[in-house]
Amino acid sequence: MRLVANLAALLVALCLATSAHAHAVLIGAEPADGSVVAEAPRTVVLRFNEAVAPTAVSLLDAAGKPRDVAIRAVDQSVMVTLPAGLPQGTQVVSYRVVSQDGHPVAGSLLFSIGVVTGSAAPSSDGVLDVLIWLARLGLYLGLFAGVGGVFFAAWIGQGPAGERLIMWSLKIGLVGAIASLGLQGVDLLNLPLSGIVTWAAWASAAATSLFPALLLAIAAMLIAAIAWRSPSFGAAFTRTAIAMICVGLSFAVSGHAATASPQWLTRAALFIHGVGVAFWMGALAPLAVLAWQRKDSLLRVLRHFSTIAVPVVALIALSGLALAIVQLDSFHALIDTGYGNILVAKLVLVVLLLGLAALNRLVFTPAIAREFHRTRPLQRSIALEFVLMIAILGLVALWRFTPPPRVLAMSADVPLAVHIHTDAAMFQVLIAPGKVGQNDFVLQLMNGDASPLTAKEATLTLSLPERGIEPMERAAARGADGYWHVRKVPLPVPGRWHMQIDALVTDFKKVTLEDDFEVR
Repeated sequence: MRLVANLAALLVALCLATSAHAHAVLIGAEPADGSVVAEAPRTVVLRFNEAVAPTAVSLLDAAGKPRDVAIRAVDQSVMVTLPAGLPQGTQVVSYRVVSQDGHPVAGSLLFSIGVVTGSAAPSSDGVLDVLIWLARLGLYLGLFAGVGGVFFAAWIGQGPAGERLIMWSLKIGLVGAIASLGLQGVDLLNLPLSGIVTWAAWASAAATSLFPALLLAIAAMLIAAIAWRSPSFGAAFTRTAIAMICVGLSFAVSGHAATASPQWLTRAALFIHGVGVAFWMGALAPLAVLAWQRKDSLLRVLRHFSTIAVPVVALIALSGLALAIVQLDSFHALIDTGYGNILVAKLVLVVLLLGLAALNRLVFTPAIAREFHRTRPLQRSIALEFVLMIAILGLVALWRFTPPPRVLAMSADVPLAVHIHTDAAMFQVLIAPGKVGQNDFVLQLMNGDASPLTAKEATLTLSLPERGIEPMERAAARGADGYWHVRKVPLPVPGRWHMQIDALVTDFKKVTLEDDFEVR
């Protein structure tokens, strides 16, 4: 029992964690995606809504030739140093980073030197995505049907009913957990599928937050397998309780929802949701076998399970509602985003599942109490429940590939960032909100080696030649934070604005940098 208390304390610590992270989203780039530049840039800057760890960045030049690049992470940006001698035409920069929630994020950026040509971004590996989905589905089967089934057998069924399905679920779950880790490494490093046998793939995956989650999942399934062979019910009670705590913790330490704020709520909700689903799904195989064999204990087990299932289902619904509210930025996200579409499909299946559960409790169980041999309707209903559960888990596994709407909304509120870099100087500009209307500009002036540039004056000049807007000049004021500020600058129309920054270093020296930025 001491171990149970320690694991519960670990859950409390996880729920009280204060750092908040999210699924990383690319919010800007320099050069901008789809832009045409006169000369080849020295660097490409990829800006994300949070700090990321780059795992693979590649460049395909306009001639279709792969080129070597150097990468480094700086705060929330990834700096990509390009090789010299790039040919004119469209270049493709493909990136793969790992976000704070442990999920890989991949994409491609296209920019053209001089002229747009017919280069295209490399396509993603659909086979790898399918394998990742299958591994995740297998993992869920092991945690819910396997661990949950052993828990049900010890605490409610008190017998070996459903042993074959439960043991196979545990085996599939263990394979799914191990495969998930290897495939995570392949995805992170953008390796071919054969790369799963390399040490680099496993080492990179072990450095993400998915690793402790999978370790807890594996521990849950191994402890459940040991508990099945326990010499006494007392030992089985303790071991299955520990296994169920590990199930909840495995969901509470990693993933989209686990890294959302407030974490005391999301982690606790995930724990409750995971344990509740394991209790529900774990009961299905033993109940189906008891109904098929028409055991004398069937009615006792049904009534005991039904009594506990009502509050458990209520907790599942409440925790799921809390997670949905956190993840969805608005009601429209249910329709406008892939994440919301998956949630709608899941809710439809959950409603059907609840309908079957109500039939079992209110119709089929009383019918068996009146005529014990009438178990066939209950068997069919439980089998259909299991199928619906599998379908729901398949939908949930798809969330691995879809950022939550809250992250997309968060990225929309991030200021527009522009990085201008030459041998002489490097200017970082933040434009908030980066949309039509009044905007605030924050200028960080640096020398070419990224050391602070001391200036006496700084001036911002903006123009939009394509719409006939001539240059408008604004003096910047140095703030207490050491940055130069230009407040409430009107940007009346969208388009690709030209920006020029003049920094007066001495009475005889002025540094001028200029670039374009897109106003939404």
